[in-house]
Order: sequence, then structure tokens, then C-alpha cells
Amino acid sequence: MLSGSCLCNGIQYEIRGELGDIMQCHCQKCRKANGSAFAANAAIPTTAFVLLKGKELLAEYESTPDVFRVFCKTCASPLYSRRPHMPELLRLRIGTLDTKIDGKPSSHIFVGSKAEWHDICDDKPQYDERQVV
Repeated sequence: MLSGSCLCNGIQYEIRGELGDIMQCHCQKCRKANGSAFAANAAIPTTAFVLLKGKELLAEYESTPDVFRVFCKTCASPLYSRRPHMPELLRLRIGTLDTKIDGKPSSHIFVGSKAEWHDICDDKPQYDERQVV
């Protein structure tokens, strides 16, 4: 089991299951939503995400049709994204985890639109678009 929270600690959650592959997404929307060169995401089953505290602080924004980014209303920490047409899956922002994990990123996606000021310095696979996972 893994635990996580937002920056203000108003939202706390557990992941009761395994993380999927960790991917670093370099698309412009992930960069803007995270204020960084990429977002580190891992797919998890929706049923594995258990909200312990802060339901009233959850907010979401439809950044593209059928993609909702869920974040804390108070501190704006990005928590996960969801797609109504894929209700069984969430994409967890692993930077919100409080539990240490052994996993490492497996790939980079949307490198075709990565920030020009960021260099990818590892040998993980790179995909210009989304890798289907």
C-alpha cells in the first residue's frame, strides 16, 4: 500500500494496489499543469485509489475533451487525471506520493513537443506521441 497527499496535506489518499509503468509526459498541457518540464505519471486502477481525507477539496478541470485533471482547490497540487471513457483507470501524479517507491520511469511520451530548454539525459524509450499503456 502507498500513501500520498497534496502540498497543504488537506487531501490524503492511499493506493491499494500496484503502480503501473511510470511515464514522463512532456506534452505542453502536462508541463503547464505541473509547472515543470514534464509530469511523472503512473496508471492505477480506479478501485485502488482510496481517498482518506479532503473530498471537499477536490476540483477538476477538463483540459481537453474527455480528459479531467484533478487537483486540490487549496494548494493546486495535481493529483491524477481521469477519462470518463476509461472509468477503470486513473493516471496518478507520482510526485504526490509520500511513500517511497522502487519504480523508475520506463519511458518518455510526447517528446515531439517537449520543452526546448530541457534535455532528456537517460536511455529510456522516447515516443513523439502517447505510448498506449
